[in-house]
Amino acid sequence: MVWPFFDLRITCGEVLLRGVTDADLPALVAALPDDLEMNPANERFATLSPGDDRRRQLVTEIWKHRGTWSPDSWCLDLAVEVDGRVVGVQALEGEQFPLLRTVDSFSWLSTEVRGRGLATLMRTAVLTLAFEHLGAELAVSSARTDNTPSLAVSYRLGYVDNGLSRTNTPTGPFDLQHVRLTREHWVEGGRSAEVSGVEACLPWFGLGGAGQR
Repeated sequence: MVWPFFDLRITCGEVLLRGVTDADLPALVAALPDDLEMNPANERFATLSPGDDRRRQLVTEIWKHRGTWSPDSWCLDLAVEVDGRVVGVQALEGEQFPLLRTVDSFSWLSTEVRGRGLATLMRTAVLTLAFEHLGAELAVSSARTDNTPSLAVSYRLGYVDNGLSRTNTPTGPFDLQHVRLTREHWVEGGRSAEVSGVEACLPWFGLGGAGQR
């Protein structure tokens, strides 16, 4: 298959993660929450309304991640499906992954399905992929210091604080809390998810099989 991630499936509780398809884009655009901060590095189109430009950024980022994929620099966008509906995105990222064995992640959910513990299930799903199928040794993440729900998910899954940094965005500067999770602590946590369709994806991560180069 040209893009094997279309057949990737990760199930954790009531959450199903699968590779985003173009057919999912209308549902994702409709679910995009107003409070999601877009990548500050993205170009803004002054000729579009703020809402239309946010939706444009969402779609073009997904296409960009596909078109620029390499084993040394990748971002896997996974549609979050709950009760048969697409309600958000869970992403997993890697830079120099075959060497560093480190992954990062980010996600968002439609406001209507928040408060159900879905974010923890989503992160559990991609960490299962990373640690148990790709051979990751370390997972990192970051969130604004005032983003209590995101940090709570990280701490619940065993991440520990890993320093602060300051960054600038179109809405002004703010502090980021960085966190990290080792393979050892992931295993100790005893969480997992069901993964299928991963074998065909391994070469795209620079892996030969079972998480090996």
